[in-house]
Amino acid sequence: MPVARADAQTAATDTQERYEGEEGDPKGAGAPSRVGRLAATVERLRREVRTAHAEADGRALIELAKGILVERLGCGPSQAARQLAELTEQAGVTPLEFAVDVINQAARDRLSDVTTALLASPADHGDTTDPPGRDSFAVRLRTAESGALAAHDAQAVADSLLEHALTPLGAEAVAIWALGADGSLTLAGSAGFPAAEAARWRYVPPGVVTVARRGLGERTGQWIGSLSETGLPSIGRHHHPDGGRVAVPAGTGGRIHGVLEIVWPTPLGAQPPQIVRQIEALAELCAHTLETCSPPRPDADTRTWPRPDLTELMDLADGLHDPALVLVPHLDVTGDLADFRIHHVNTHFLDPAGRPRGAVNGALLLEAYPMAAGESELFEQIERVYATGEPFRARRMRLTALVDDVPLAAVADMSVSRHGGSVLLVWRMEDETARLANLLQHAQRLGRIGGFEENLRTGEITWNGQLYSLYGKPSVSGPVPLEELPAHAHPDDAVVIGRFLRTLLHQRRPASAAFRLQRPDGVTRHIRVVAEPVLDSDGRLFVVRGAYQDISAHHWTEVALAATRDQLAHSEQQASERNRLTLQLQHAIMPPAQAPLEAPGLRVAVRYRPAETQHLVGGDWYDAVVLPSGLVLLCVGDVAGHGIEAATSMVVLRNALRGLAVTGAGPGQLLSWLNMVAHHLTGSVTATAVCGLYDPDRHTLRWARAGHLPPVLVRAGEAAPLPLIKGLLLGAVPEATYEEQEVQLAVDDTLLMYTDGLIERRDRSVEESLAQLLLAARTVSPTLDQQLDRLLTYSKSDTDDDTCIVGVRVT
Repeated sequence: MPVARADAQTAATDTQERYEGEEGDPKGAGAPSRVGRLAATVERLRREVRTAHAEADGRALIELAKGILVERLGCGPSQAARQLAELTEQAGVTPLEFAVDVINQAARDRLSDVTTALLASPADHGDTTDPPGRDSFAVRLRTAESGALAAHDAQAVADSLLEHALTPLGAEAVAIWALGADGSLTLAGSAGFPAAEAARWRYVPPGVVTVARRGLGERTGQWIGSLSETGLPSIGRHHHPDGGRVAVPAGTGGRIHGVLEIVWPTPLGAQPPQIVRQIEALAELCAHTLETCSPPRPDADTRTWPRPDLTELMDLADGLHDPALVLVPHLDVTGDLADFRIHHVNTHFLDPAGRPRGAVNGALLLEAYPMAAGESELFEQIERVYATGEPFRARRMRLTALVDDVPLAAVADMSVSRHGGSVLLVWRMEDETARLANLLQHAQRLGRIGGFEENLRTGEITWNGQLYSLYGKPSVSGPVPLEELPAHAHPDDAVVIGRFLRTLLHQRRPASAAFRLQRPDGVTRHIRVVAEPVLDSDGRLFVVRGAYQDISAHHWTEVALAATRDQLAHSEQQASERNRLTLQLQHAIMPPAQAPLEAPGLRVAVRYRPAETQHLVGGDWYDAVVLPSGLVLLCVGDVAGHGIEAATSMVVLRNALRGLAVTGAGPGQLLSWLNMVAHHLTGSVTATAVCGLYDPDRHTLRWARAGHLPPVLVRAGEAAPLPLIKGLLLGAVPEATYEEQEVQLAVDDTLLMYTDGLIERRDRSVEESLAQLLLAARTVSPTLDQQLDRLLTYSKSDTDDDTCIVGVRVT
């Protein structure tokens, strides 16, 4: 007995005992009450009904097994019944289980393959409700199949599938959707959902994306671990928002009739292949029902699916003025769609290879047009139309036929539609002559070309419409003879036109000329005319034909391009001179390499790397000099911007700071004075800087910063930036105060002062770039120069900016 029925029986028995103990014997005497007897009677009738249902479900399978034995053993029904009973007793199983085994051995269909795979698999598929024999897998599937085949509608199929096959898998509800010809979905049957929920989802219009519609897009269906992760609407989404969903297309013979959607109450993990094939087999059962039964409409309970007579479809094809084929599905021995047979060819049939109707009518589609399987995916589109019912239309598809192994192709507009169980294929062949004429007309319009032909003997002149447009004349005014061409041209072009006419008419050779056409509306157009003479059999000239082309746009483009070239050359010369002067100024003040600075107990090295792109010459600067007081001035800075302005501003600030430093003021005061210098410069220059004064006697460094990154101290294999003290960038305000800090240095300490060109990257923050610099600075090289060179070599900056580094090592 299935678990659901057993649970119901146990619950009813508990109810009966509670009534008998509480109400039937209020005094504790134990005598049954009337209510208790009534409950017991109801439960006994329910058990009988369940037993009758179970026997009815199994009786059809047992009778089918008897029929198989009659056919295999050549005996009568009574002998088959006795043989079935004896074999059942010998096998030690129930008659129903043995009958299912006989059916599986005889059928060898999808259900039997699924059963074999499940029984052969040692893994547990989540079914803990069956007895240890596990033959109940086959019983469940065959019982569900029997119920589906005997059902009169999809609702009964849904009930049977949920009860016999899906509940043991942990599923809680099932929905069977019927696919309409317009792409809509109709709820043909459901089980496990509240009645109100099923009523709300009776119909899904075309184009609405649901879980069931997603299931139509793939052969294996849509497997969703949790509905809440997708956000897709579907039946029962409020009752099972986090449950798993499976939507599998239900089709037979290559045609999809609907979708089987299954609901689990909890998230669904990856399922083994045996369970996947089981659900696909159940979807095939649903397809059989949807194919033979009528689906409910949104406004009615049932209706009959129309199956149009092929005669009507053939009449429809004959009424079309384009070639049309009526295709019917051709199935292989396994029942799968293999091809389409051409059932009818209409009277307007036009074959690319020129074959008559009789050579194609009755043949398989891939035999008549084998290239359809590859070119433009035509056969695949026909399969899709037959499966889903959605029509397909395309322009300019290739249709190729093979005649004596020679491919003959044509280009046609295709239209494919399904009508009942057949497919109508219509194509419209292109008229090559009309297409080429239309193409030539558009080419003349786009190229602003007008053609002409002039008969010199009869005086007849032919112009096309585009030539009248070029001349600015209405077509009723008549064409202009070649001899009158000078009267319509600019007077300065008379010599050019005269030479053109002499070459063409007198020397009888092809000729061309460019002139200015003066139209009646006062507009002057630049025209190029090309013509050739046509001679008769006696060698005499009798026809001239040629073409005019409006080249005004090309002419003015050339004029503008020439002016642009001159202006660009002048601008390039100015820019090159400007960059050359800027580089000379920058390299004069800031040479890329400088000799090390020697100071007592201190070694100083500097590196400057200019930008790789010359037009990005910047305002980075550095300085390292021993002051008259014995202190060592160390500084780096970066002026905002690029070009000559940044370079000249850099020179001003660097020289100003060096001059201010001889006053003996501290670094904070020096930056305050330098801020006033920057603020009052022309253009309000802004810059960042770090300024330090090193005392060789005390091994101390007093330093201040103006919007610049703090120096990095490398000590004992560790690198860390100095504290970020306050200091506004230079030139932002007229007056500013800068905080100072003093750092005690030890022997072998290395101090690095640098500009942002060393670390700045477009794809990372300053913090990430600084962390990479600290990692690289931990490796201390034997000499200070080697360490600075190494930092420049392994710098990951990608902004192509100037870079300055000042390195200080205490000795």
